[in-house]
Amino acid sequence: MERSTHQLKTISPESISRAIAKAERYRLLNQSWATESICLDILEVDPGNQQVLVMLLLSLTDQFGAEPGELTRRAQRILTRLTDPYQQQYYAGIIDERLGHAKLLHGAMHAEAIAYRSFRTAMSAYEQAAALRKAGNDDALLRWNTCARTIDRLGLKEEVETYEPVLGE
Repeated sequence: MERSTHQLKTISPESISRAIAKAERYRLLNQSWATESICLDILEVDPGNQQVLVMLLLSLTDQFGAEPGELTRRAQRILTRLTDPYQQQYYAGIIDERLGHAKLLHGAMHAEAIAYRSFRTAMSAYEQAAALRKAGNDDALLRWNTCARTIDRLGLKEEVETYEPVLGE
């Protein structure tokens, strides 16, 4: 992560709940970069705040674009800070699912095959999360079904069809 050339201001512990509400609002407004900044400020004061770690992870995946590499690495580092095994698996799935969508959206070479692998990896994580879920929480199953429908709707496959030019005699 980049270091600021400015001395950042530290928020007070009493302002955390208000800052969380503000971060959630910015995320709903599709200003994930602002959510990310607020989450980083909160984590400076309360480094183990699980709610904020999840929000930070989601704000990073919201920003996946044509080159999600560094954001993916940062999201995966945040994932290791989650203490609940269910959340670790569930949000691992979220990272991979959103990575798959980002690859499709930006149409890189072999995007369909890369997205297929990302969705299948996400589905595996969702299956592991489902095995750990509490009664009444079918979020991982809903996400698994979304990945499956995306693969089916788009006809995604693991293998990449290759093109071989026909050489004239």
